[in-house]
Amino acid sequence: MGQNSVAPELLPGTLDLLILRVLALGPLHGYGIAQRLKQVSDEVLQVGESSLYPALQRLRLHGWVKAEWGASENNRRARYYTLTTAGRKQLVSEREEYDRMAEAIQKVLQMA
Repeated sequence: MGQNSVAPELLPGTLDLLILRVLALGPLHGYGIAQRLKQVSDEVLQVGESSLYPALQRLRLHGWVKAEWGASENNRRARYYTLTTAGRKQLVSEREEYDRMAEAIQKVLQMA
């Protein structure tokens, strides 16, 4: 797996699920989301801007996240993303679907 971009190797929709999950903990700017994914995954998930920002835009268009401008930790202007009520419902739905798919894949991998 490449060090700089993980999105092409994720199952379709998985990046959206991961972003929704991170934002369930509270508002973050794009760089903060990428850093949280990298940190929590022990640096396995390193999502580049070319994957992250289109995913955030897609989530905004669906109404699952909202974005507001604010100041980052180093006083720079940053767009902060927040999970909406619809986004929380989508997170539950996507998590259930992901668990179902992961279980099915596991069954195939474990077949004798």
